[in-house]
Amino acid sequence: MNTLFSLLPRFAAGMLVTLEVSLLAAFMGMMGGFALNVLRLRFPQVVATPYRLYVWLVRGMPYLSQLVIVYFGLPALGLTMTAVQATVVSLAMYSAAYFAEIFRTSWASIPRGQMEAVRAFGIGRWASFRAIECPQAIAFAVPLLTNMVILVIKESSVASIITVPELTMTASDLVSSTYTYIGPYAMLISCYWLLTQSVALLARRMAALTPLLRKMS
Repeated sequence: MNTLFSLLPRFAAGMLVTLEVSLLAAFMGMMGGFALNVLRLRFPQVVATPYRLYVWLVRGMPYLSQLVIVYFGLPALGLTMTAVQATVVSLAMYSAAYFAEIFRTSWASIPRGQMEAVRAFGIGRWASFRAIECPQAIAFAVPLLTNMVILVIKESSVASIITVPELTMTASDLVSSTYTYIGPYAMLISCYWLLTQSVALLARRMAALTPLLRKMS
């Protein structure tokens, strides 16, 4: 037990890095996915093909390969990033494809009759998007968005490959220096469990607002 407590400062620092990288990447990916969905809805003839190609490519490649391309490939084009920056950018690009599909599915869940009524009453496209579509789609998307944020947190462990000092890298360093596995990996599992459960708890609090969002529509 004393050994586990002695590991807490190292893992606390690693958890902060994991939290910073994953939440920033998830936020950027969510905004990127939302923007992609808005463009797909607004300019379907122009954006549909690039949208499908982007989603097809990103979802068909493992995240590790995308991280390697960003961190080791972009410097050949004159764009050099730190390990943390490369992780955030690559993870945001990776998650944006999934977030975009979540938003696409959420918008598809809106009954078609509502949109026909919107057009029949002459409600403007922006007013419909802001006051009718967004509240319903976002309320539908909360559980899916939560799952994706949790996935981003867990995928951030791949960043240990390029020496980002997050949780997995912390555990690996401790194993190599102490030659013990149970303590560091028990702490690693506990930290990831704590992070993911915190996100799930926050999502449940947000889900309680779902009826309010639906009333707003």
